[in-house]
Parts: sequence; C-alpha cells; structure tokens
Amino acid sequence: MVNFSSIIDHTLLKPNAVYGDYKNLCEQAAEYGFYSVCVPPFMVKRCKEALSGTGVKICTVIGFPLGFNDSISKMIEAKQSIKNGADETDAVINISALKSKNFNYIEKEISLLRRVTDGKVLKIIVETAYLDEEEKAKIAKIILDKKVDFLKTSTGFAPSGAKTEDIKFFKKILKNDVRIKASGGISSYEQAEELVRSGANRLGTSKSLQIILQQ
Repeated sequence: MVNFSSIIDHTLLKPNAVYGDYKNLCEQAAEYGFYSVCVPPFMVKRCKEALSGTGVKICTVIGFPLGFNDSISKMIEAKQSIKNGADETDAVINISALKSKNFNYIEKEISLLRRVTDGKVLKIIVETAYLDEEEKAKIAKIILDKKVDFLKTSTGFAPSGAKTEDIKFFKKILKNDVRIKASGGISSYEQAEELVRSGANRLGTSKSLQIILQQ
C-alpha cells in the first residue's frame, strides 16, 4: 500500500484564502506528514517559518494559473520564491505559445526557469485540459530535453484535471527520467491509487485529508 501522505503536495491556492487557512494547512501538513505544502508565492516565507523543523517542504506556483506572464517575469518570480524559502516551484507553461506552435519560446522559457531553479525541484504545469495528443507529446519531449524534474498535469483551474490516460501517455515518453505530478480534481483514495498505479510520482490536491483518511 502506498503511503499517500509522503507523496502529497498539500495544496491551498484559493484566491479568497486567509492567513488562518494557511496556518491550518501547515499544521495539517506537519501532523499528517505530507511531502509539502503548495501555496502562493506571497505565503512562502510565512509557511517556511511555520514548518521549520518539521521536514515538510515548501512548494509554490509560478505564472499561475494562466501561464501568460512574460518569461522574464516568471524567472524573477521563481528566483524570489526560492530566496524566500521555496524548495519546489511549479511553473505554468505559456499555453498560447504551445498551441501556436512557438516551440522555441517554450524551450527558452523552460531553460530560463531551469537555470534559476538549479539545485531546487522544478515542475512544469502543462494544463492537459487544453492540449491535444500532439501537443502533449511535444511538451513532454521538451520537458525531457530540458531536464525538468517533474511534468505536472494541471493547475486545478481548467475544465478538467488529472486523468489516468494522460499519466500513462506521459509515462511512455518520460520513462523514469522525468517524474509526473498528477493534480487537479483528485478527491478520493481510489482515484489517487489509480493515478499512482498509472505512473504518477506525486499528487497535488486540496483534498489531502479526505484521501488519506480513506486509506
């Protein structure tokens, strides 16, 4: 049986969340031994302090949730987040550039992000809900080439999130060279188990307690 606590990024990215919600998130992460908390950049420093000595990592999001930000802006955001204490950064690709087949732009952007996150974990969010099979294959190959740590499926803000068929599809391309983070709409133990069985190495969810209490 998988110890789901150890592979979950306990997530809170709601725009109306208040400081008390993040405090609760950190307390839950420490109590249940989640791998990390995934929080907005402005909460990184506060959560880092709250989780000092617990072993829980700090994950944050870059260019979230649409990925439209200029590449330099994303680079600065990632660099500052790491300075503030982030262990991992989850960056949204420019979906418009990918769908417009401007692959050179995507490659340069990921290279910039990889450079400023050297020594830290970089995940690239591809937002599967908006991509066809050809686009999924292309972005997976770029991520593989740029030596990104994780491909992440979704932001949770799109029409759909993690699907087992996408995990299996990406796994065939990435093998064990790039890990996969399934995220978006994961709310049950059965769903989490199926995603992991399909090849997901990490899960991003705001329903973490609901999942592990079903084990």
